[in-house]
Amino acid sequence: MAAETITRPTFWQIGYVGKAVFYYLAAVAILVFLVGIYQRVTRYTQGTDDPFARLDNLGGRIRSSARLALSNEKQLDRDIVAGLMHAAILWGFLTLLIGTTILGIDMDLYRPLTGESFFVGDFYLSYSLVMDAMGLFFVVGIAVAIYRRYIARSERLWGKHTGREDDLFLWSLFLLGVGGYLTEAVRILGQNFPAHETVSFVGYFLAAVGAGVGISPETAVAAYPAVWWSHSLLALWFVAWVPYAKPLHMLSSFANLVTRDEKAGSRLPGVPLDPSADTELEDVDDFTWKQLLDQDACTKCGRCSSVCPAKEAGRPLDPRDVILDLKNYREQHDAGSEDMPIIADGGTSVIASETMESCLSCMACMDACPVDIEHLTHFTDMNRQLVEQGDVDGHIQDVFQNLMQQGNTFGDSARSRPDWTEELEFEVPDAREQSVEYLWYVGDYPSYDERNRNVARALARIFEHAGVDYGILYEDEVYDGNDIRRLGEELLYVEQASTLIGALEDCEFETIVCTDPHSYNTIENEYSEIDFAEFADDPMLEAPVEGYWNANDEIEVAHYTQVVEGLVNAGKLDLGSVDRTVTYHDPCHLGRYNDEYEAPRELVRATGATLVEMPRNRNNSFCCGGGGGGLWMDHDEDHKPSEERLREAVEDTDASDVEQFVVACPMCVTMFEDGRKTGGFEDDLEIVDLTELLAEALQA
Repeated sequence: MAAETITRPTFWQIGYVGKAVFYYLAAVAILVFLVGIYQRVTRYTQGTDDPFARLDNLGGRIRSSARLALSNEKQLDRDIVAGLMHAAILWGFLTLLIGTTILGIDMDLYRPLTGESFFVGDFYLSYSLVMDAMGLFFVVGIAVAIYRRYIARSERLWGKHTGREDDLFLWSLFLLGVGGYLTEAVRILGQNFPAHETVSFVGYFLAAVGAGVGISPETAVAAYPAVWWSHSLLALWFVAWVPYAKPLHMLSSFANLVTRDEKAGSRLPGVPLDPSADTELEDVDDFTWKQLLDQDACTKCGRCSSVCPAKEAGRPLDPRDVILDLKNYREQHDAGSEDMPIIADGGTSVIASETMESCLSCMACMDACPVDIEHLTHFTDMNRQLVEQGDVDGHIQDVFQNLMQQGNTFGDSARSRPDWTEELEFEVPDAREQSVEYLWYVGDYPSYDERNRNVARALARIFEHAGVDYGILYEDEVYDGNDIRRLGEELLYVEQASTLIGALEDCEFETIVCTDPHSYNTIENEYSEIDFAEFADDPMLEAPVEGYWNANDEIEVAHYTQVVEGLVNAGKLDLGSVDRTVTYHDPCHLGRYNDEYEAPRELVRATGATLVEMPRNRNNSFCCGGGGGGLWMDHDEDHKPSEERLREAVEDTDASDVEQFVVACPMCVTMFEDGRKTGGFEDDLEIVDLTELLAEALQA
């Protein structure tokens, strides 16, 4: 019997009428919530089908998403204060929600069915202690969020889409947390400090403060209904508000994690060749249901904006604004506003063409996003629409023309592709004439660009020194198509892929090794998803295979750093020591796209060079500016991304005596050589490809 006294009344001083009114309002709030969720889900179903499976292995998806969400893994990345803040808010909110649910189960199910309550004794004491402790975490987390937004004014939290809705969301959470403690404190004071309520240490402390300033138990009893109703009405209003405003992200973000594509960005959805298929992006209903969910999942946290190299360079791109512009237009469209083009070159449109032309396809925005919004899928669809409309930058049109006429982005003769081999002291094997272990896809820039021909020659010398069984395609090699696909030219990409796969099919080999991470990405992740059965009746394109090429991954695809690391580990390269200090730049398509960070670093260390890291490294690497067609375009910008990256190497790296800036991508070589000149870094450091550093170590 004594144990039953260790509890608290749930509707103290409220009365039967007040209780009935509360349950009525709770039912209304829940109904409004459910209607809002239904409307959201119904709106998603109006989007087009997504080309990728999003709900397969649903149990596994939910488990992995729960681990990501509950661990706050993505929030802790790059900003540990924000990560801890979000963890406190999330865990505190979930605990309070679970605690309220437990109380409801006791009141509305267990007691009516059994005539007893489990909300007593040790259970109640444990419950009160946990709720007070986690509620305190919640309030502290919200307080930190308020400080960062309004006092420290963290730059990434502010933008053109920041508004009163954000203020209302943050302050309502704060008032919910504080209001719960005030309600508890007034009750404890009104009940004259029950001894067991010391476990509710926050509420007990506030009650003691109230008594200390002269609030009597009688005053607390009189004030309690007003305090209780204020807290309860705010809580019920918040429940009803969730589906209609920013709080929706508490649900849509988790749904977005569940439906994410693990290879998003490194592979892009294809375009059906069926002429009857509507592949244009003319209005909001042309987005897939997953893209609509992406837009609703955005929390406006600005992490994508803070890492975008295009934005930092002063270009008219902010990844957050693009996603939220599309969301706002969709909501205005659904409310009856006048239609406008999604994207256009000039005139009125939701997104301007120069915004998408600014994108470098570096995937920094996607890597930084804590809710796995797939920005690049949106961006590519808009680029495809620009191609469809003919609203393409003139330099890019020239590249497309070069590809159609010569099969390379330079517009040079295919016969001159292997000219880089002529200065070698040995003959590079022809993979068309003999079987090889490694078929080396050299790529456009190492084949045609004079600076990058040195990269190709260095790698050839490494292969020869190690006795590698390799060969190249000579003039049968064509451009791989990775970057034109990200510029929206899907059909030309398929034509290039078809030609290259046809050349590969005529050779006998085990592994494809690529000089360029861009080539490596598309051959590894995208070629196997082209359904050439669609082209069976297409007179304009000769399908190289029936169905899918390399569908079962029987052909291995590797970047040269991975292959050469294996040679070093096997003792096939006799490397001398290169005595200098270098830093290494992670190419986006090797690092963020394909998660290869260590092989290049192991090779740098194998040369004997001292490797120092730039502040932004590995998945936080800063793009050179060449991806997504950036190599072929001129932009009005404050400074080039390559200049900013070199400045970081010279000024921000721990070792002030960095002599060489090492890269593992021909496009990076080109961009950083240009940035070294335009940024005034010619006397500060030298740009070298990793192949050149290794070749020097061989000579040493």
